[in-house]
Amino acid sequence: MYSHIYTSISYHDKTNWAVYAGKKSDGKNIGVPTDTLQADVFYVYPTLLTDKKDVRWNAPIGDSLFNADVQNTAVAYQATAWATAARLFVPYYRQNHYRAFFEPYLKQGGLDAQELAYKDVKAAFQYYLAHENKERPILLAGHSQGAHHLKKLLHEFFDKKPLQKKLVAAYLVGTKVSPNAFNSIKPLTSADATGGFVSWNSYKMGKSPKYKSWYHGAVTTNPITWDTLKSSTYSQHKGLFYYDKKVYPKSLEVEVKDGLLWVSLPKVPKRFWLSFIRDYHNFDVNLFWQDISENAALRITSFFE
Repeated sequence: MYSHIYTSISYHDKTNWAVYAGKKSDGKNIGVPTDTLQADVFYVYPTLLTDKKDVRWNAPIGDSLFNADVQNTAVAYQATAWATAARLFVPYYRQNHYRAFFEPYLKQGGLDAQELAYKDVKAAFQYYLAHENKERPILLAGHSQGAHHLKKLLHEFFDKKPLQKKLVAAYLVGTKVSPNAFNSIKPLTSADATGGFVSWNSYKMGKSPKYKSWYHGAVTTNPITWDTLKSSTYSQHKGLFYYDKKVYPKSLEVEVKDGLLWVSLPKVPKRFWLSFIRDYHNFDVNLFWQDISENAALRITSFFE
């Protein structure tokens, strides 16, 4: 059973941030010089605590091995997609274990574990607002568990709140979001629209998950055209960020299908091994890394215009 007395994390301590104002915890810059950027992006990483043998409900804030995983995977292959468009903020947080989302664990402590994780995300965002925002436009970006927590953050801080005026866009990737999930924050249906959200869940072209409830009825943005088109062509794809740290443009096409984003087998080196994968969830962001980067910059420009 879950047993934990909540203790707050000090986000004044910059070691509790994977990236703070565009700088990694080791002091290295991410993206471009921050003095050239006019907006901020608050990014929350996905579930990395997945080992079935790990009995912990939540990841400790100072776990060096876990934090290295955050830097080497989530920051390197996801958060960097927004880093050239906006000043990047990535808090470490006591994320909940993967099991916390499912029965029978959900009612045996899973909900409490999720709440602890969200409280950290909220505390980090409140620190950012108080010390760094200074009326700057805001993008929210998260994947999987990160997007799950950002949905709560949008409800609490933006939805029908004054801060909504500062929202450029929320990228809620790898989680189910219904069209009417919020009162006043709506799905964005053009590449330069602002003030709303985009969302998608990637899966291999022609395949579907076992449980339809995971995706049926979800908002599915086309992350190549960013409009209401249900498909794309290879020539429209801006670029996939691969494990070799290279960007591969014109490497895939997509089709929007009942809450899913069907993705073709990418044209990348050693693509044979990818042919065995049906669920593209882990690649939701880096499949469209360059597309996201250019779209974020476009939305920020549109916001100021």
